[in-house]
Amino acid sequence: MGKKNPALILIDIQKAFEDLEYWGGQRNNLDAEKKAGKLLAFWRKKGWPVFHVKHCSSNPDSRLAEGKPGNDFQEVILPIDGEIVIKKNVNSAFIGTNLKEMLDAANILKVVIAGLTTDQCVSTSVRMAGNLGFETILVEDATATFCKKGMDGKLFSAEIIHETAIASLMDEFAAVFKSNDLLNTIQ
Repeated sequence: MGKKNPALILIDIQKAFEDLEYWGGQRNNLDAEKKAGKLLAFWRKKGWPVFHVKHCSSNPDSRLAEGKPGNDFQEVILPIDGEIVIKKNVNSAFIGTNLKEMLDAANILKVVIAGLTTDQCVSTSVRMAGNLGFETILVEDATATFCKKGMDGKLFSAEIIHETAIASLMDEFAAVFKSNDLLNTIQ
């Protein structure tokens, strides 16, 4: 660990997000979790630090509430012994958690972020990581989101929501990579 080894932060890759209909019926990057799993396997092989972030909704009716099946991590990224699990109940992985303190204590200056959903918890966490001074990398194809309705009821596709979220983060808060390009760069 240390300054040369980036931390992988996997955000909200939880079973609740497998229910496409519940979240709007349409999603982009259907293999985002698989790509996050590939990143995780690489980080494990290198022995680099991994942080799993889990959304634990304070709404007891939420599919992401603790104790609900949807709160569980998806199989493709299940934490193993020694990997840190951080529970949050807001969009940012940094608010109400000790993530920043753990990164600082480990002398980690660079973070690589992937997970769900691009425009919500991933975006908020990427913005905060950048604002907190971390060199931040967002893995575009290891993140995904769902379609959304605008104020006038207009439906925006998941791909449009994803692309605009990425465009808003790129170069301002994070460097953006595709998973294979990132792995080729850091090997």
